[in-house]
Amino acid sequence: MQKSFLIILIVTILGAFAIFQFAPSLPAYVGFILGAVIASLVFAFTPAKTADDEEEEYVGPTMTLYVGNLPYKVHEGEVKDLFHEFGPVNSVRLVRDRKTGRRKGFGFVEMSEAGAQKAMSKLNDYNFQERTLKVREAKTQDSDADRNGDN
Repeated sequence: MQKSFLIILIVTILGAFAIFQFAPSLPAYVGFILGAVIASLVFAFTPAKTADDEEEEYVGPTMTLYVGNLPYKVHEGEVKDLFHEFGPVNSVRLVRDRKTGRRKGFGFVEMSEAGAQKAMSKLNDYNFQERTLKVREAKTQDSDADRNGDN
């Protein structure tokens, strides 16, 4: 609340200065009042940030999940909302065909390790938009090399 008051006050002063530059014959208090009204209107019609907008990226241990059998028309936000129920989600990448640009029906979700474990157990074989999801830990080249002893 204090931050928004300071922003309005600064915009009011700048607005009053700008009005004074364009109409020097107006008294200073009229310029200040007009600046305050304009600043209040701008602030009132600016959308407020929600908790989702200010959500910071999770910095603890993460895991990347492979999510298969996704509906072709699903959007990243819908997948993020689904997985966010189980923990913080850093990113969602839905794979597209290079030539056509259409989604291929699978993607990857990077999220907190604990949340990923819960999501795997709850969302594997889960019916999502009339499709049965397949959720597994994503295989990376590093983990494949470790398994094959190619260090």
